[in-house]
Amino acid sequence: MKCPECGGQHIHKNGHRRGKQNHICVTCGRQFLSTYSKRGYSDWTKRLCLRMYVNGMGLKGIERVIGVAHTTVIHWVQQVGVLLPNAYDPDDIPQVGELDELETFVGKKRNKVWIWTVVDHFHPGILGWVVGDHSAETFRPLWQAIVCWQCFFWVSDGNPVYPGFIPEGDQIVSKTYMTRVEGENTRLRHYLARLHRKTLCYSKSVDMLKHSIRLLIHYLKFGEVPIPA
Repeated sequence: MKCPECGGQHIHKNGHRRGKQNHICVTCGRQFLSTYSKRGYSDWTKRLCLRMYVNGMGLKGIERVIGVAHTTVIHWVQQVGVLLPNAYDPDDIPQVGELDELETFVGKKRNKVWIWTVVDHFHPGILGWVVGDHSAETFRPLWQAIVCWQCFFWVSDGNPVYPGFIPEGDQIVSKTYMTRVEGENTRLRHYLARLHRKTLCYSKSVDMLKHSIRLLIHYLKFGEVPIPA
């Protein structure tokens, strides 16, 4: 047996700690156990908590039911959120795109933010999104990512930002044909407690909101959540 601190082999037994034999290094005085139990939560618990999170339960609710601190669940969401893409490339280039915005807030109700989303009119799933204010500057990076699709038409509401980007004649302003994107935005509200219309859950940072959206989009596409390290 060697000391994990100095590598010395002059080791004595030194009582018990946590029901296990404790040792001490005569050379450097370091105390240590011969074996250590693996600490932390199992992958099963991590997966369960994240699945509950993307199925409409708030962080404090998960803590009350599972017994895992809400700050720990937040850390897991952040861990996987930074590794996930904002969205996944469509299997087929959309011929008709739908655009819409979902309103929420961060920190306090006066601090409103919008989640701009884009979907394929004929297929489920959010293909792109961005979080920010209601201005053209927020929409610009999303448009730059999707303009290459060269859709025949873009369906949207009457938001005055869109005509500044969509070529004349390519935009259809009609709520009637926006059922796909409005349905996807409804799913965001349904699956994330922080987006429910009447809830005590809310986002305290834009980054946490973004991590949550990435995790949910991954879950809705693949039916499972990544396991944090």
